[in-house]
Amino acid sequence: MIAKSKRIYKYIGPEHIDKVFHSSDAITLKCSLPKEFNDPYELFLTIDFNERPDALAYYADAIGELPQLPTTCFSRSPVVIPMWAHYAQNLQGFAVEFPEDALVKAFPESHLGDVSYSDTPRQDLCEILYRAYEIGKPRYTYFLRRGVFNAAYFTKASCWSYEQERRMIASEADTRQVGPLTLLDAPNDCITSIICGPRASEQTKLALIKKAEEIDCRYFELRIGKSSATPYFVDTDGEPFSFDLTEIAPSHQHCEACKEPIALAAEQCSWCQINDELRQHVASRNPFRILDHYGLLESYVTDMDAVGGKRKSKT
Repeated sequence: MIAKSKRIYKYIGPEHIDKVFHSSDAITLKCSLPKEFNDPYELFLTIDFNERPDALAYYADAIGELPQLPTTCFSRSPVVIPMWAHYAQNLQGFAVEFPEDALVKAFPESHLGDVSYSDTPRQDLCEILYRAYEIGKPRYTYFLRRGVFNAAYFTKASCWSYEQERRMIASEADTRQVGPLTLLDAPNDCITSIICGPRASEQTKLALIKKAEEIDCRYFELRIGKSSATPYFVDTDGEPFSFDLTEIAPSHQHCEACKEPIALAAEQCSWCQINDELRQHVASRNPFRILDHYGLLESYVTDMDAVGGKRKSKT
């Protein structure tokens, strides 16, 4: 069986549609340098900077300035709501799906890796530092430099773990400068899907549908359902899809009415099974409706609030 290429996702705000799709044959991705990363403490996760002054002096001399290489960031999942909120303008933007093998083919000098999350520096690097300093063999300094580089580029504090980040360090030869911006142009055949946010404007939706048709890739809209805290997707025909932790795949078990994927085998989800007869039945069992009918609801709530206030004061 041929393994499927890993999919990664770039979240983008709606105001950037014309910028990222300014070319008819490529998508433009913004790169950042380590000094521009959004976590100001990111580079603190190499070694413990409370080590002996002589060891830190050797560290500074051996490492020097961290190489500033263009880096563009992705997520391993298209259903991370904080990512939609932060990078796709509160679910009004979109996400682009890339198969990794296509990016590697387009940029063979690049390096892709998962970001690991930790709140403490790597202990093994401290051990290598002291070996390099006290023993003085070149190979230990080499191991130290390589380890610090990897930690600096691929480690973040655990508070960022929701991002499920995967980074691509690009070759400078593959990028271009536009003023202060470092940009990477990826061929359109690196794109397999465009995903529109659930709060996108009609103008944004139409622009993304048109672009998906031009690129000949899949188009989805993210949907927020009622039965699960995990979003799902629909295509232009309204057919439902789910993210199965590796890719966006057709949902074979879903509600026939609202199309939301459901865990139990049923024609409709519980919400869509609610009919007028059931609404009348539960209304007849609601004690608040009875109190309201006799004009007693407001005074009842006031009395209960007072009781609750007394309980809080005692505690």
